[in-house]
Amino acid sequence: MFAVISDIHSNIEALTTVLADIEKRGIKTIYCLGDVVGYGPNPGQCLDLIIAKTKWCVLGNHDYAALYEPTNFNYAAEQASFWTREVLETEQDTAVKNRRWSFLGGLPMRQTLKAKLGKNTAIMDFVHASPRRPINEYIFPDDVYTNPLKVKLLFERVKHICFIGHTHLPGVFLDEPDFYLPEELDNAYPIINDERAIINIGSVGQPRDKDSRASYVYVDENIVHFVRLEYDIKTTMKKIKAIEQLDDFNAERLPEGR
Repeated sequence: MFAVISDIHSNIEALTTVLADIEKRGIKTIYCLGDVVGYGPNPGQCLDLIIAKTKWCVLGNHDYAALYEPTNFNYAAEQASFWTREVLETEQDTAVKNRRWSFLGGLPMRQTLKAKLGKNTAIMDFVHASPRRPINEYIFPDDVYTNPLKVKLLFERVKHICFIGHTHLPGVFLDEPDFYLPEELDNAYPIINDERAIINIGSVGQPRDKDSRASYVYVDENIVHFVRLEYDIKTTMKKIKAIEQLDDFNAERLPEGR
């Protein structure tokens, strides 16, 4: 049994809520799909928890932006990246600062795991964005209708199962092509040997599916379970609005899930 989390975006209230739920379920192994930082008010604390609690993490585009340069970011996202970098760089504890930067600098773009899940054997890829461009390609639900060729080409890179984040929109893509919302699947997708899927696990810290609750998945036997959790949004919002370099929109979007 393992959990997969993504897109924390420096939201410590959402992250601690999700980690507590994972622990309550007795899940010991956690994988992270990146974007630990960006947008939110607690980048250092979120990095510390991801370092301590996850088995590994892959590189997200906001993690990359903090390390190098924000690319194709809007103004608010770009400013948040620069502020995040300043916060991490001005950490007074040298050991803590070095540990955080070393972690970010060592993040791979992809992880692959072959595992027995119940009676099925799964080959699972873990990337932030897409199997074709793991850091910054968006896969939207509408792509199955508006750009089916794109989805077909993406599935050429998928051996069996690929877990993604990046759009903050949870659901399951199949290679027909088709897309299913978690509620259409009763929040549970069965991994079987002869069906390929790209599974978006949603966002811990900034959901965008008009549901403000933190999102993550856990895998028990061969079933991917989608989980939503309420957290202390008001505290996160207050902290964002108190930081001049963070756009108020980063706070205002949270209760609306957008």
